[in-house]
Amino acid sequence: MLPSMLILGLILFGMLVGAGAQLILGKRAKGIDWTLAFVAGLVGSFVGGLLISLLSGDGLKFRPSGIIGSLVGALLVTLGWQWFRRRSKSNAAH
Repeated sequence: MLPSMLILGLILFGMLVGAGAQLILGKRAKGIDWTLAFVAGLVGSFVGGLLISLLSGDGLKFRPSGIIGSLVGALLVTLGWQWFRRRSKSNAAH
């Protein structure tokens, strides 16, 4: 596979995982924040997917453990971002 196709595939996969994290956390009413989906998906996939894949012994291969780790990582990044935004809004109101 060409490196550019691999990079494009990783970006699209990350965005889908990030969007899935927002849907799981109940972001349906307002729509998906695609910037957050992009960041949460890439960061969550890298950290969560890589960590879970290595801990489970799958290495760097594309396995279900990496997909689950990617989703868990994206959920954590999305939760962290939502917490940060709520905290910033409450501090600005005071």
